[in-house]
Amino acid sequence: MTDESHEYHVTIDWTHDRTGDLTVEGKPKVQVASPPEFGGPEGIMSPEDLFVAAAASCLMTTFVTFTHKMRFDYQAFACEGIGTLERVEKGFQFTKILLKATVTVDSEDLKPKAERALELAGKYCLVANSMKCPVEHENHVVVKQAA
Repeated sequence: MTDESHEYHVTIDWTHDRTGDLTVEGKPKVQVASPPEFGGPEGIMSPEDLFVAAAASCLMTTFVTFTHKMRFDYQAFACEGIGTLERVEKGFQFTKILLKATVTVDSEDLKPKAERALELAGKYCLVANSMKCPVEHENHVVVKQAA
């Protein structure tokens, strides 16, 4: 591997029914299963959850990278990811992901920087750029009210 190429290794071990353990070396094990709407149990992460979560978490980490490059601080970042899974000709597939990001800053003068960092994060999020379905963004920047 070079600086231009990276590999990410995961292991899935079936445990029972539609459930298995997702393992990434050196990281906590995660139980995964089919979602309830496809016969899986309640309360366990599904591949569909992880797919949407990958886009949302990549947006967050890419936003953080741009805030460091732009040298500004923010108080909070939150992102709600909504994935739309629909039956299409070849079965089910995600047809859209909507990422609703909200950033809280301390002052009005930081709003333009935060808006720009969100815009760049959306443009350069490698996970979203690798997805087949469109990824849409709703960005909001709010100024923290003095207590």
